[in-house]
Amino acid sequence: MPKMKTKSSAKKRFKLTGTGKIKRKHAFKSHILTKKSKKRKLALTHTTTVHEADENNVKLMLRLK
Repeated sequence: MPKMKTKSSAKKRFKLTGTGKIKRKHAFKSHILTKKSKKRKLALTHTTTVHEADENNVKLMLRLK
């Protein structure tokens, strides 16, 4: 059997933390930034974790499950 490949898109978007959670970046921070407030853009800068409802799907894409 050949090895299972990870999804390239997921590989670029997600990272694992030391405790096994999955980190992600916020959306809506790439363009059309002039109409967004400084506070909103600053909040979108920080990383967050993937919601537990989506965690299984992301783990399958990363072949962690």
